[in-house]
Amino acid sequence: MTTTTSPRRVLGATAPTALLTAVATALVATPAPAHAAAHPALPPVSALPTGATLAALAARSTPVELAPPTHYTVQEGDTLWDIAQAHGTTVAALYAANGLGSDSVIHPGQVLSLGISTPDAATPAETPAPAADVADAEHEVLAGETLWSIAAQHGVTVAELFRANGLAADSIIYPGQTLRLTAPADPAPAAAPDATPDAYTAPQVVLTDEQAANARLIIRIGREIGVPGHGIAIALATAMVESRLMNTPGGDRDSLGLFQQRPSTGWGAPEQIADASYATRAFYLGTPRADGLLDIPDWELLGFGEAAQEVQVSAFPGRYALWQSQAEDWLATLG
Repeated sequence: MTTTTSPRRVLGATAPTALLTAVATALVATPAPAHAAAHPALPPVSALPTGATLAALAARSTPVELAPPTHYTVQEGDTLWDIAQAHGTTVAALYAANGLGSDSVIHPGQVLSLGISTPDAATPAETPAPAADVADAEHEVLAGETLWSIAAQHGVTVAELFRANGLAADSIIYPGQTLRLTAPADPAPAAAPDATPDAYTAPQVVLTDEQAANARLIIRIGREIGVPGHGIAIALATAMVESRLMNTPGGDRDSLGLFQQRPSTGWGAPEQIADASYATRAFYLGTPRADGLLDIPDWELLGFGEAAQEVQVSAFPGRYALWQSQAEDWLATLG
């Protein structure tokens, strides 16, 4: 039988070296597919940046600082007090930025300005001027000035002006008078104006219908604003000391209302203060010219009577704490 040799076997076994070389050359010269051209070969390992190079690049990069939000959308259950605390501002600033009043009501979905302006990135920020040193400084009163305007001008509080100059809530200043802006570092012991102790007491009281109604108003408005129970009890005790928890039409000098607030010291017009709801909100939130309880820094850390005194600036600061126990009972019973 004659055996026929397969051409394929002949080619694979006996193809001359020159032919194989030609085939290999043709394969190498063939252009790469289109998808391969789109993905160039990786650089050799020696060309990659070293750890030192990466560290230098990172050191040259500028961190990105996110600007604080300038607006906030009200959520269910929010109060102005909550929003102010969460964004590092005050209730008074929210009032001013949004045209709100002490009787304004916010609602879910409402967009509030936080009163925070974003600086123009193209404009270099100005270096704030160093705060003026008010130690041992004085101020000569000009016509039309008030203790509030003087305090705001020099970055001090009205209470500090009172202490530095021995003033009281009923004191009157006049043009040409020289006021100290801060008390001396080591003041000499002040002589007691009257050796007779304050005979004021806090007897156990059963509230009348009028007193109970005003107490419920103070509690309700406090809850609406988001004031903690401790702050509401301070408001109740203050109103008892000042007016016996009654919306009185008058008092010492031009004082009137539940908290005996005075138009002459910035608490509002007489007809506003005569409104018990307005007076209560003013006690908690303050006015553009008078600080309320929530405006007092760290008021929660102050003593019960001390916190009330920071708002009222009374000539008898020791009276408020005498009512703490009963005020807390009223809150528990009526609130």
